[in-house]
Amino acid sequence: MPKVLPSAPTPGGGRLTRARRVSATLAEINVIPLVDVMLVLLIIFMVAAPMLQRGVEVNLPVASRSQEIASDRIFVNVPLSFKDDRRVYIGPDPVRVDVLTERMRQLMVNRTDRQVFLRGDGGIELQELLDIMDRLKAAGVEKVGIVSKLPGEE
Repeated sequence: MPKVLPSAPTPGGGRLTRARRVSATLAEINVIPLVDVMLVLLIIFMVAAPMLQRGVEVNLPVASRSQEIASDRIFVNVPLSFKDDRRVYIGPDPVRVDVLTERMRQLMVNRTDRQVFLRGDGGIELQELLDIMDRLKAAGVEKVGIVSKLPGEE
């Protein structure tokens, strides 16, 4: 809305004129509330961002300091032939990958230690190992360890 200003008196000392000047003001953005809102949003995103990050939890062993693994652990072996026949081995037993989740769920029912060690052939792609890890996690396995060899072992 235009602002109405009173007119200045005439320099001759005469009568005041009744005319008024009309001046238009520029619309200005009030910056203080904008900054307040942006700071609140920044704090909300800083607090919420660490909660949104999810990933695959993997306990990677250090090859130079590896220790003996107890024999009562469950090993899932992924041979190089996995690419052709889609079979993994739970111990000595071959299992198709589409029933791996159910088989692992059956094995984890009475166990307090829900840890599985995954042995993958060096020629298997990482994406295939991650797919198997996802199936193991869906079966209720809490920790998946990747087994490696010490340098110089055959």
